[in-house]
Amino acid sequence: MAFGEFDLIETYFTHRLPKRDDVEIGIGDDGAVTRVPDNSDLVIVTDTMVQGVHFDEDTPARAVGHKIVAVNLSDLAAMGAEPAWISLAISLPQVNQEWLTGFAHGLREICDYYSCQLIGGDTTQGPLSITVTAHGFVPRGKAVRRDGAKPGDWLYVSGTLGDAGLALAARQHRRKLNPDYQRRLTERLYFPSPRVALGQSLRGIASSAIDVSDGLLADIKHVLKASHVGARISVDELPLSMALTESLSAEDALTYALTSGDDYELLFTVPESQRGLFDTVTAHSPSKPVCIGRITSDAEVLQLRHGDEPWELPETAHGFEHFSASAIESD
Repeated sequence: MAFGEFDLIETYFTHRLPKRDDVEIGIGDDGAVTRVPDNSDLVIVTDTMVQGVHFDEDTPARAVGHKIVAVNLSDLAAMGAEPAWISLAISLPQVNQEWLTGFAHGLREICDYYSCQLIGGDTTQGPLSITVTAHGFVPRGKAVRRDGAKPGDWLYVSGTLGDAGLALAARQHRRKLNPDYQRRLTERLYFPSPRVALGQSLRGIASSAIDVSDGLLADIKHVLKASHVGARISVDELPLSMALTESLSAEDALTYALTSGDDYELLFTVPESQRGLFDTVTAHSPSKPVCIGRITSDAEVLQLRHGDEPWELPETAHGFEHFSASAIESD
């Protein structure tokens, strides 16, 4: 029996995902109709994952389904938004029912957890590529932006860095890991946890925020450029997992923490006047954010220090950037 586009949508995506009361019309019409709460702004983010660039053919389909939603929710978290709806555009070489079952399972798990409803999208035949657009709400005028950092603000990160990058290196046989560490780090690579609750708690407290998707150094530069400020980072304060520090030399561990992508932690700034409130709000967080430096007045100048001494990154280290020579060579 032929398995067409509408059969695919009906079987895997129409009935298996959570429903929300603010969706008037979801899947099945020419467009979705939704309601934005009063006195709220709508935040919209989009991410794409392509096989051979963001994941390989050995990546479990469930992990792909989870991660394509997680990376979008991480963007919403960085703006302090509450997730609400997603739309999905997926290109498939052929209908692989086993792969689609796993993919839909991963999608459903994370959508259930964060109460996101799939409200529409598109399916087509072609190279395996998945695009999700996620929508979320913030109280009017309360979105946390990249351009609000000021000299003197304290710089924080929400959790350990470099774990996903080390997991990827191990999968690509560039690093050898203890099996227990490899399982733990692979879980971080495949099933990242967007810091949604933390992002919402930062509204009215953080002066700027961004999620760490392409590496700490690559992502902080976006904040510095948007805010016209500089930063001083104490590399000896970076939060590192035991898996990272016991698997790598001290210099390599710091390099992974500064340059590896896919951790999806939040990097944010807090003014001195808000630090007391910030400490109160995050006092009972399962993973308390760590202060790693301070914002300076030297526009777009990033200083790395280890104790009282300047610290230099190895010349070959950098964050991921699409269309760069290194990205093209690695595809």
